[in-house]
Amino acid sequence: MLINKLKDMRSKKNFFERFANWATMATGSSAAFILAGGIVIVWAATGPVFKYSETWQLIINTGTTIVTFLMVFLIQKSQNKDSKAIHLKLNEIIAAHQGASNRMVNIEDITEHELDQLHKFYVRIAILAKQEDDLGCTHSIDAADDNHLYKSQNVRERPARKLEKATVNEHKSK
Repeated sequence: MLINKLKDMRSKKNFFERFANWATMATGSSAAFILAGGIVIVWAATGPVFKYSETWQLIINTGTTIVTFLMVFLIQKSQNKDSKAIHLKLNEIIAAHQGASNRMVNIEDITEHELDQLHKFYVRIAILAKQEDDLGCTHSIDAADDNHLYKSQNVRERPARKLEKATVNEHKSK
């Protein structure tokens, strides 16, 4: 059902959406670069014909200014769309992963100060992770200190002790 809705949404894109997608693809191509380079070469080659006049210079200046002005908005629209898609994909991964903190979903909407606080927290997690000998150890935002202590104790236990605990727990559950 969701896939059908997405297909319907694709077919209902407005003209600007379709044009923006096409223009983004076209202007980001090798052909567009070659065309732009060719225009500059033709313009430079006509310099002696027009005696390098102010009008000759004005043509390239005006053309590049207009193209640059329009491309800024086109690029921003493309970046906004890509950014939103990436955030949605990351939100899906966070929501689907049992060990991930759901507080990270839509984190892009929090303030700069809150982002700085989270950054400090992750710096702390990085410090804890560097203290581990096991690269497989991870820490979540909700319980970094407890996880660190728990994991540190488990790493230090002898493998035989872990096996013994697992066997005891299996018998208890039966």
